[in-house]
Amino acid sequence: MMTLYIVGIGPGSKEYLTQIAIEVVKNSEVVIGSQRAIDLFSNLNETIVFNVKDLQEKLELSVDLAIGGKDICVLSTGDPGFSGILKPILKIAKEKNLNKDNIEVIPGISSLQLAAAKNRISWDNTNIMTFHGRENIKDILKIIDNGSTTISLPSKSVKDMAKFLLDNGVDPKREIGICERLSYDDERILKTTLKDVANNEFSYMCVMIIFK
Repeated sequence: MMTLYIVGIGPGSKEYLTQIAIEVVKNSEVVIGSQRAIDLFSNLNETIVFNVKDLQEKLELSVDLAIGGKDICVLSTGDPGFSGILKPILKIAKEKNLNKDNIEVIPGISSLQLAAAKNRISWDNTNIMTFHGRENIKDILKIIDNGSTTISLPSKSVKDMAKFLLDNGVDPKREIGICERLSYDDERILKTTLKDVANNEFSYMCVMIIFK
């Protein structure tokens, strides 16, 4: 029976790949993912690269290939179940009548997990939020003062998120953690204030921590 694997590849560096992810990718007939994700592996069979513009098209192709009888592996940065590609693939699979039993998810280490670890945060009692692909970020205002630390993936940039919080009355001195390019050689982790975040530039690969 063919299988469509959805494999989490972690935050970005090879050191955070799981052994099972390496094995599944190596043994798949076709591997589909971003170039950054595919570059983490070697000696692959057929590969198909997607980008932001053709992501939907390539995810549909992955389901079609699986229905056609091939073992397919789709690479998802971080963990597929959190701001990953599991949700859109499940939707496509339902539309194309691919049985969920033919889909296997290999979890990965998310940037949120790594951000919590780097900041020594026990994250079982934190607010976890993602704003990837969401224009309305007002939901964060409902929880940041509930007594728990909030770990979030900003919708656009941490600078925009900081400006939004300031515009909505959050204390400019509120302690903020920025985890930038986690697991890479140029990883940067800092604690600063909300005001300072709003006045500085960061790459798009960031996790934002709003401390309680």
